[in-house]
Amino acid sequence: MSDTPPEEVKHHVLSTPGISLLAGDSEFDLDQESAPLSETVTTAAERNRAFKILFLCQLAGGMGQTLVYAVLPPIARKLGMSEFETTMIYSLSAFLWIVTSPFWGRRSDIVGRKPIMLLGLSAFAISTTIFACLVLVALWGWLSMAVVFPLLMVSRAIFGGFGSGNGSAAQAYVADRTSRGERAAGVASLGAAFGIGTAIGPGVAAGFAQIHIVAPFFAVAAVGFISAILIWIYLPERTRPSHRVSVKQDKRRATLKWNDRVALPWVVISIIISFAQTIIMQLCAFYFIDTLKLPLDEATEMVSVGLMAMAMATLFVQIGLIQRFNLSVQFLLRWGAITATASYVLLIIGGSYGVLVTALTLAGLGFGLLRPGLGAGASLSVSRGDQGAMAGFISGTSATGMILTPFIFLNSFIGYNVYDQMHQAPFVVGALLAIIILLFAIFHPAMKDLNQTAEEYEDEDDGIGLK
Repeated sequence: MSDTPPEEVKHHVLSTPGISLLAGDSEFDLDQESAPLSETVTTAAERNRAFKILFLCQLAGGMGQTLVYAVLPPIARKLGMSEFETTMIYSLSAFLWIVTSPFWGRRSDIVGRKPIMLLGLSAFAISTTIFACLVLVALWGWLSMAVVFPLLMVSRAIFGGFGSGNGSAAQAYVADRTSRGERAAGVASLGAAFGIGTAIGPGVAAGFAQIHIVAPFFAVAAVGFISAILIWIYLPERTRPSHRVSVKQDKRRATLKWNDRVALPWVVISIIISFAQTIIMQLCAFYFIDTLKLPLDEATEMVSVGLMAMAMATLFVQIGLIQRFNLSVQFLLRWGAITATASYVLLIIGGSYGVLVTALTLAGLGFGLLRPGLGAGASLSVSRGDQGAMAGFISGTSATGMILTPFIFLNSFIGYNVYDQMHQAPFVVGALLAIIILLFAIFHPAMKDLNQTAEEYEDEDDGIGLK
């Protein structure tokens, strides 16, 4: 279908495309929604602009995630917080993310992608700002930690509960406006943006921390606010997804569940990838210190070198490969799993600083392929009307590793800390998880379903390029 509408058709962006759409349908022009499809499509230039804005938004989200990992531990030590209290802040936010992501994904199918993205980005920026202010108050000694700690959890809960809709709505927005042949590259580019954000997050944190230890939080919150403003003003969306799907597809979308045949394999793989990646992210610093017997005053610098190598490898994959080549889902998952397996093997072998840095570099390559492959594969496994729901499932389960890793390997409450007993044990588990992903990518029927043509989904050509 042509991307260019008839010359006589005029395109208008909603003057008040705000979050009030969550409560009703009044913001949408019903005459426009009932107009012929050719009168509601965006031009190629408009879609290109929209995708660049979404790229920036996902970049901010990735930066916000790893920035917290880099900055919060030293802050926690200054405030006298224990490791358990610190992980509780992560875990509550992650739990709410898991619970609410599917809801926001389905909601975006009804009210549109734009209001959900606005809500998510606003929650991210507001939550981060409140968190930074609370940390400042605690550092200045104005409030005791007995008061500040629960408030810190509430501030992160805002992000976990409302910010979770941004990623799933953005992925569904891209899927709405690309053909089936273009969708893998389009969805993978969002995963690439998030990956780039996670890669540069520690560097951004280090730079702004020279100003003040909480300056990185304010910086990334500003990016979140700017992203929300850009979406509000420049992102076109006049037609809700639910108005451009067939009655049959609309009914199926409304009943899509995480345990349905088309969704369950990708939900399971999303949990596995999240768990495998978090093992490295949360434990690599401890592993460097314990296996190499590093002095604490040297550990930060040496671990940072390893994390930077991992970040540069991720950047290479996201910019050098995914942005340049239209790689298949099979390629992304298979080679991502093989590379991740190799990284775990090197971590298990260990023995020297060079080997461990090489292992983290391979991990950056591996997960730089796996994340975009997961997003693209899940999107291609369902038709256009199911994009919001599926994206919500994947976005929600992407946070499960933040709960599973500390509970399984660092849980002192069960009387047996697995990591303390055997430092290599988590990485053995990680290698097994990577092998499971490889077997899935080679043998599972879901991979064959990705070869279905657009004609096998009755609404595939409906609504491509909608405003």
